[in-house]
Amino acid sequence: MLNFLLDRLSAGSVLAASLLAYLIFFFIRDYIRDRQITALGGRAPIAKYRIPLAIDFAYRGVTLNLRCKALDFWRSIFEDAGGAAHGNHTAEVTLLGSFRTMFTADPENIKALLTAQFGDYGKGEYFHEEWKAFLGDSIFNTDHEKWSASRQLLRPMFARERVGDLETFETHLKKLIPMLGSGDGRPIELSTLFFRYTLDAATDFILGKGMDSLENEDSEFAIVFGEVQHTQSLLTRAGLNEIITPYINDVLDMSKAELEQKLAKSDTFLHALARFTRDPDVIRDQLVAVLLAGRDTTAATLSWVFLELARNPGVVEKLRKEIIDHIGPNGNPPSYSDVKEMKYLTAIIHETLRLYPAVPFNVRTSLADTTLPRGGGPDGMSPVGIRERTAIGYSALVMQRRADLYPPISPSFPYHPSEWVPERWKTWTPKPWQYIPFNGGPRICIGQQFAIVEMAYTICRIMQNFDSITDLGNTSTMRTDIILTPADGVNLAFWKKETEKQTA
Repeated sequence: MLNFLLDRLSAGSVLAASLLAYLIFFFIRDYIRDRQITALGGRAPIAKYRIPLAIDFAYRGVTLNLRCKALDFWRSIFEDAGGAAHGNHTAEVTLLGSFRTMFTADPENIKALLTAQFGDYGKGEYFHEEWKAFLGDSIFNTDHEKWSASRQLLRPMFARERVGDLETFETHLKKLIPMLGSGDGRPIELSTLFFRYTLDAATDFILGKGMDSLENEDSEFAIVFGEVQHTQSLLTRAGLNEIITPYINDVLDMSKAELEQKLAKSDTFLHALARFTRDPDVIRDQLVAVLLAGRDTTAATLSWVFLELARNPGVVEKLRKEIIDHIGPNGNPPSYSDVKEMKYLTAIIHETLRLYPAVPFNVRTSLADTTLPRGGGPDGMSPVGIRERTAIGYSALVMQRRADLYPPISPSFPYHPSEWVPERWKTWTPKPWQYIPFNGGPRICIGQQFAIVEMAYTICRIMQNFDSITDLGNTSTMRTDIILTPADGVNLAFWKKETEKQTA
């Protein structure tokens, strides 16, 4: 009977039947998924696309990111979905017919992702496998027990006495500052120098020896780490492993007694790790993760700070006055207390992290069927149903620039959210979860105080050596690889008053 039917079916009939079966399958599957989602909560506004399977949406996202317009892309998601006009900054799209993806810049949803529903969200299996070649099983790439173990392992490394040890920064600033010129207005591309400086300071703090990339542009370590901003390839990890493995082997050759002796002044991050574990893979994974975080985020933020200082001579003048008032005019290095007490310097750093958060976009994956508290319903205030293994992208860059989250422009608060104005911090304190430059909740960056102290100390020491800065045509174009960096570099000139007079 079957052979009889097959003999009489044309190729066209078979194709049509197969297509019909395929469509029925997808219809039933989507119906079941939709029922599951609505049982959990609801749906967010749908991101706009024109080509089936949202192929044009994905293409537009990739091309705009390559053109350094990721902020425009994210904003268009919420605007085109129709929710932004009503304050709803949550949207969704199903890519290739299968992969439901959420986008949010809503502080309540970000709060849920990072703390209120912390157990429901994490990095997820896909993220872990995608990044394992580079980050291994480090704190940035794990969930649950593995993440908790990493956190407990690293927390003591950022104790107050370590954060307050400024000698490491001073050592490398003595190499950096002469490279900024004699104060005669020589053109400088500063961001490259900052990435070398922070790499040297980070490796000194972590390994006990800087990589001297400030003095050697062809430093193998600097080249390998430069690739990290663009790729997480096995080749990059292999090159990095080759460099740091001798350091790990040396510390693992030390006895427990020798490691305890290192608790004195010569103790390093690597020695401290070796006292907690003798597993070379664990040590290697955590070293790579901390080096990545400690180098790139700080260098990027310092680059944005000086880009804005060059545009705002009034801020430079106020900052210089605060430094002289606290430390004196003789150029003596500031103490840890000096750095912490300079309020205007702190406001400059916070304002930079507000407008240019180091990690502009981040992602979490639902580890179970759950919800987001806002984004559903006609007014966007109802929960959104989230099935297990749904990807949720969230953006500090978009959220921290949302005008509706700030006081209205007025004579008492004349500061637009898109403008870099440190003075806003005198009278304005962001509401909870509307300012998250270091993330938040249990996964909040454990190195945030170290980063802030390093940035403050670096800014202070540079501005002790120069009186003014000239902007040499910088743009605010943002490159968004892993870290938010100035796409066109930071081109400026430093001046001292005596050399200004001689030049004139």
